[in-house]
Amino acid sequence: MRTPASGPDLTVRAAAPRDLDALAALHSGARARYFSGRLPEALLDTPAERARSRETWQRALACSETTVLCAERSGAPVGVAAYRPAKDVPPDGVELSQLHVDPAHWRSGVGSALHDACVAAWHAAGHPLARLQVYWHNRRARDFYARHGWRPDEGRRPAPDDTHLSLALMLAPGVR
Repeated sequence: MRTPASGPDLTVRAAAPRDLDALAALHSGARARYFSGRLPEALLDTPAERARSRETWQRALACSETTVLCAERSGAPVGVAAYRPAKDVPPDGVELSQLHVDPAHWRSGVGSALHDACVAAWHAAGHPLARLQVYWHNRRARDFYARHGWRPDEGRRPAPDDTHLSLALMLAPGVR
C-alpha cells in the first residue's frame, strides 16, 4: 500500500524486513527524545536498549497478526506505526501498539500520514473501535492523538500509579 501524504516525497507503505535496522533506530531515537529529562540519558542509548528495540521490531515484522507501516521521505524511513487486533471488547477492535516519528521530522505531517493510513485500513477492515496506550507524561503525543479524535477510554480507568493513559477512537457510530 502506498498512500500519498503531505508532500510528494512522503509515502506510507507496508514495512519490509529490509527496514528492520532503520525502524529500530528510528524508534530508539524517538523514545530517547520523549523520555529526555525523565530517564538518565545513559539508559536510553545503550547496546542493550538498541538490541531490545531491534528485537521488538523483528517480532512485529514477523507476526502475521501485526501490520507494520513505514513512512518514508525521499526513500528514507522517517516514521513507523504498528497495529494488531485488540484482545478485548469489542472483539473486532484494533490496537495501535506503536507510532513513532524521527524527531527531525516531527510536525512535518509524517505522524498524520501514518495515522491516516492506519485509520483508512481500519475502516476498510470494518473495525468499529481502535485503542492505544500513551505515556501520561508524553504531552506532545497526547495532543497529537486528541487532534486526531482520540479520547480517554472510559472503559479503562488507569490505576493511580499507572504510567499510561488509555485512549479510544470510535470508527463506527454507537461503539464504545
